Amino acid sequence: MSARLTLGELGTVLGIWAHPDDEAYLMAATALAAAAAGSTVACLTATAGGAGESADEARWPTARLEEIRRGELAACLAILGIEDHTYLNLPDGGLAEVEPGYGVELVSAVIDRVQPDTILTFGSDGMTGHADHITIGNWTVKAAASVAGDRCRVLAATKTPEWSETFAAVNDLVLGTAAPSTRVDDLALEVSPTGSALDTKIRALKAQPSQTTSLVQAVGETTYRAWAASEYWVRRS
Repeated sequence: MSARLTLGELGTVLGIWAHPDDEAYLMAATALAAAAAGSTVACLTATAGGAGESADEARWPTARLEEIRRGELAACLAILGIEDHTYLNLPDGGLAEVEPGYGVELVSAVIDRVQPDTILTFGSDGMTGHADHITIGNWTVKAAASVAGDRCRVLAATKTPEWSETFAAVNDLVLGTAAPSTRVDDLALEVSPTGSALDTKIRALKAQPSQTTSLVQAVGETTYRAWAASEYWVRRS
């Protein structure tokens, strides 16, 4: 069993992600709760998401998607109160083609500057199996070991069997593959916001409308809120 962490034990937190909106879906509630417990929270985004899909070509044209998503992420981070943000400015959809040593070097530099006690990132599954997700997660593990050693814990985003069963229909629509699944007893941390904390997470997600609007419309507000609410973390070695 993984020893459970409390929010007060997280210390300085650094989220390391592949694309804009990864942070809102996977760490927004944790970032808010950690900050409320006294943590400083920073974020790294490897790409600006220019190769993503637009929910509405007329409103968010693909030709301008990178610029649009940079603006959306800035609005999201402002809602979450995250002021320390770094872009690596790497190619969306191309992280696996980047020389691994160079990728690790870029991530290491941010870890060295921020000096986190806790890093939040993807597991080896990449949550959705996306190559960018898997790559940035793997770089992060190597960079953390090199720069921080045992001083810094690395937590990977995961889900639980109960969550996967409850939201099977939504997951089929969104993920197209099985989400990673960790038994509740093996989680390092669970954050399940309600009330104003959940409202803030949903606002942060909706601040990136080019990526979230179509899903909210497809499943409805109530289901979307429930599906997006909880964040689960497992220790990553």
